[in-house]
Amino acid sequence: MTAVLPTRRGAVPLPAFFPDATRGAVRCVDAADLAAVRVPGLVMCAFHLRQRPGPGAIRSCGGLHAMAGWSGPILADSGGFQAFSMIGQNPAFGEIRREGIVYRPGDGQVRRLLTPEKSVQFQFACGADILVCLDWCTRPGDPPDALRRSVDRTVEWHRRCRAEYDRQVEARRVPDGQRPLLFGVIQGGADLDLRRECAEALSELRLDGHGFGGWPADAEGRLDEGTLQATARLMPEGKPKYAMGVGLPESVIACARMGYGLFDCVAPTREARHDRLYVFDDPASPGGLAFRRHYALDPEHRRDRRPVSEGCDCPACLRYSRAWLYHLRRTGDPGALRLATLHNLRFYSRLTEKLAAVPAAAGDCQLTVDG
Repeated sequence: MTAVLPTRRGAVPLPAFFPDATRGAVRCVDAADLAAVRVPGLVMCAFHLRQRPGPGAIRSCGGLHAMAGWSGPILADSGGFQAFSMIGQNPAFGEIRREGIVYRPGDGQVRRLLTPEKSVQFQFACGADILVCLDWCTRPGDPPDALRRSVDRTVEWHRRCRAEYDRQVEARRVPDGQRPLLFGVIQGGADLDLRRECAEALSELRLDGHGFGGWPADAEGRLDEGTLQATARLMPEGKPKYAMGVGLPESVIACARMGYGLFDCVAPTREARHDRLYVFDDPASPGGLAFRRHYALDPEHRRDRRPVSEGCDCPACLRYSRAWLYHLRRTGDPGALRLATLHNLRFYSRLTEKLAAVPAAAGDCQLTVDG
């Protein structure tokens, strides 16, 4: 596994988990909160940010970092996954062409065209520190001809993204040490020959990192460990390996063992909003990865003076009890969602710290349930 992610805002130790700030913010918390629980970076969605607040507003505010009050790295994805998801739900929303993705935003606006060039231009305009090339995403169970088209189009679009990236660097006169990173996405579904073909073609483009493209789970919803591991082996050594969309703790542990170093997902924040918190069984152990889920609304916590986790240093555990969190949630106080979100995000930063400290223990994972 590559030891660090060398961004222009500093080196990020790997493995690292970037929570999803889809529309520029992580729900229920602010930038100061994120820094307090040692979040190393954020993933923002170029597709949604292009709609609202839009490139003009972002530029006028000095870029995403200034607008969001966030000083750490920002990874701005291409927006392709969101466009494909929208079209997959309803073909009336758009179509995929060789030049790019034609789509109609959900608010009834006129159709727009998302090209590889426009995707890179917008990510540059936002001031993102890690850019992702536009790719053609597939779903589990897609037929072979769809996987074939996905790989062909992904490779073609990546070449165009690389060319546009070089044009932007030259036009903006970006010094070598200040240029954003450019990541590629390896597609091919469960067809390992196509994965290999895609990886070999992308390796010619001098990319700074590579991501696992497509769904990391199989048709039954289980982590597709075979395809993930095979794809990790296809990625160049010495460059970050990005398990896109992988976020359940047990999945992060499994993929870190395969060599992946960067992860993102809505899981920790979504679980927090549904009162499901993560707790280590042995918080004091550097290599203790066994954890359980704590259900904050279980009635047995109503008079429990203990913190959610004795060894956690998040704001919720340092200052408040399980009983207080239970009370806030039962009364509908939004502070409960903030505290729960911060706890789960700190759990993830602690998880990656533990994985970095004792990589060999990454396979020692056990999930139990507390209350």
